[in-house]
Amino acid sequence: MSRTPRALAAVTLGIAASLAVTAAPAGAAARFTPGAPGAGDPYFPDMGNGGYDVAHYDIGLKYDPGTKSIQAVTKVEARATQNLSRFDLDFLGPLKISSLTVDGRKASFTRTGAQELVITPREGLRKNRRFTVTVAYSGVPQTINDDALGTSGWVPTPDGAVMLNQPFGAATVYPVNDHPTDKATYTYTLSAPKDLTTLANGDLRGRWTKGAWTTTRWDVRNPMASELAMIAIGRYDVLTGRTKAGVPNLTATDRAMAIKPEDAKKFLDQTAEVTDFEAGLYGRYPFTSTGGIVVKAGVGYALETQGRPVYDLGRRPGSIPSAGLLAHELGHQWFGDAVSPAKWADIWLNEGFATYSEWLYGAAHGGDTVQKVFDDTYATPASDGLWKGKVADPGRDHIFDGLVYDRGAMAVHVLRTKIGDKAFYRLLKAWPSAYRYGNASTKDFVRFAERVSHKNLDAWANAWLYSEGKPSL
Repeated sequence: MSRTPRALAAVTLGIAASLAVTAAPAGAAARFTPGAPGAGDPYFPDMGNGGYDVAHYDIGLKYDPGTKSIQAVTKVEARATQNLSRFDLDFLGPLKISSLTVDGRKASFTRTGAQELVITPREGLRKNRRFTVTVAYSGVPQTINDDALGTSGWVPTPDGAVMLNQPFGAATVYPVNDHPTDKATYTYTLSAPKDLTTLANGDLRGRWTKGAWTTTRWDVRNPMASELAMIAIGRYDVLTGRTKAGVPNLTATDRAMAIKPEDAKKFLDQTAEVTDFEAGLYGRYPFTSTGGIVVKAGVGYALETQGRPVYDLGRRPGSIPSAGLLAHELGHQWFGDAVSPAKWADIWLNEGFATYSEWLYGAAHGGDTVQKVFDDTYATPASDGLWKGKVADPGRDHIFDGLVYDRGAMAVHVLRTKIGDKAFYRLLKAWPSAYRYGNASTKDFVRFAERVSHKNLDAWANAWLYSEGKPSL
């Protein structure tokens, strides 16, 4: 989509709104202007919004398997970061809104552009004012099929659905400020026929049955990016326990996958073991619970949804995730989830470290040494696609390419050789701690690594992060 017409329209509307919406507290006129319709990410200019900061999402959702539809009410608690005349939420697809209020008062709204829900409250919202938007809506949520980035959003399964939001998809299910830089806590209240299981991120706070319907409530107490939010509805076998370090652990396996009980138990136990192993490397586990869900969704990937990764193993009935895959997705809990990218161009900070987590776990459990894995990967011919593009700026359609994962992990290993193991392992704990529950850029990481190691890392960053081609050793 061309941004020029939209930008001109936004300016025009902003001028009109600023002239029309004013207030005069304490004898002084206040100027109110619209919030930005995007978060400023060049890869996804329609994602996210400006003018406010979300603190909490309360999502109440009822799923009807007969119609494949949902009825939902989402409450968005936020704080204005400017004097707002109006603001946008991201909301995508055919879901029909039946009511919308701001602080309990009916507000006008329009839906425009790629995914903009434009809300105009009855009066301007002053900077730093806390407000609540309540949206009631229903319908069959959209599934996103992107030629370059795959399937996301609301994904139907044989007996229900799963919500997978990376890099986009949350807006197909609930109104949201859909960019990693606006993290928030969550509450889910999920209802479905009592023969189905409802699952989400966070901690299970209650389960009750009324008539033919069962409801569960889930609480995410640590800030979470919308791309990491997860809902799963279907027939699942659920196991619970704790890691040896005491972290609550919940895993679920889709019955359509025909996983044996002993393998489901192994999935639970390995999840616990990997969580504790990585906590030894990266510092305390950053969330209130761990776990994972095996689904049959046909998306062809696993996703590091916060605290409870989702593993699609649909082409391997009876299978559970490998230890390496567990190490990757659980490694993300520190790298990508607790510390999220400032912009999507910085995704190597997620995937490079998660891939390196696989290498570290394998080396510690009888596999190849990290150096051998590095050498074998580096041996890939210079003409291979692995060496095309820049790790720290792969381009919108290449955020899931090998240069982000494997070259990202190689960049991490070369950094280790540059600064030495003592500084490197100190860095592995200091980085997730310093930026926990926030966002960071590639530049932030390079400068942080320099402070930890007391070394200038410009040459390393230029060769391995900012340049194309195969770096020389």
